[in-house]
Amino acid sequence: MSTSVKDRKPLGLKIGLWAFVGIWFVCAAFPFFWTLWGSFKVELDFFSIADWTNAIFGRNTADTYGTPFTLAGYDGAFVQEGFWRNGINTMIVCLCVVTISLTIGTLGGYALSRSGQKYVFWLLITALMFRALPQVALVSGYLPVFFDWNVWGYLPTAIIVLVAINQPFTLWMLHSFFESIPKDLDEAAKVDGCTQFQAFRHVIIPVMWPGVITTGLFSFLLAYNDFIVTSLILNESNRTMVPQIAAFLGTTYTEGNVMFAVAAVVSATVPLFILVMFFQRQIVSGLTAGAVKG
Repeated sequence: MSTSVKDRKPLGLKIGLWAFVGIWFVCAAFPFFWTLWGSFKVELDFFSIADWTNAIFGRNTADTYGTPFTLAGYDGAFVQEGFWRNGINTMIVCLCVVTISLTIGTLGGYALSRSGQKYVFWLLITALMFRALPQVALVSGYLPVFFDWNVWGYLPTAIIVLVAINQPFTLWMLHSFFESIPKDLDEAAKVDGCTQFQAFRHVIIPVMWPGVITTGLFSFLLAYNDFIVTSLILNESNRTMVPQIAAFLGTTYTEGNVMFAVAAVVSATVPLFILVMFFQRQIVSGLTAGAVKG
């Protein structure tokens, strides 16, 4: 089938679109690839003031290790400083936050979407206002209680706070997804002999699956990239990756190791690329489903 004349784009417009996409890709991807490249150098090369080309050719790295590339940053972060433990802590926190948030969010979002009560609107507005508050304001209210109960510094404590912060967002997203699903599906399932929960489990959730994956991914990213909550609530032995990366940089009172932080940043970013690429179709389907109300 030949393309109609009205669907054809002018050559200049095509070139402009591809040029824009190319420039955007370079600007978006360059910081990561530059950090990845620099993670195999020494600090004198990657942050060279005398000659910026040292970051490309690795002259000081070659003088130190006999090759322009080195794994010293990764060895220091993972072997010397035990960054792998922070990775495990991050996975535990993220999986727990996603599981709890999605469980409460799917049940609550479905119930609210099928309820005809007036309080649903005000409940969602209240949840949105709670989510809009700065995280540090919320954490500051938790800290005195955690200190009194002697539960500060542990992973379950951080998980509880992150779920509390993330739940309004999860509830809002899943409610909008459920609103896009016709209520006729529930009625048809009940006619076939299903209870309300059986209709939810066997009929609605399979249709909602892209939306659940999309919401779960956003919940995962919130917990994965969190700094405020995890840095204030977790102690040194239970840190997740992001606070530990900040610790590698040091402070005005303590000396850090910048290359440990660079290597840790690359190691923390790669799983996100893999996760997004693996679920990209479900993410697009979920966002599209949430934008269309049936």
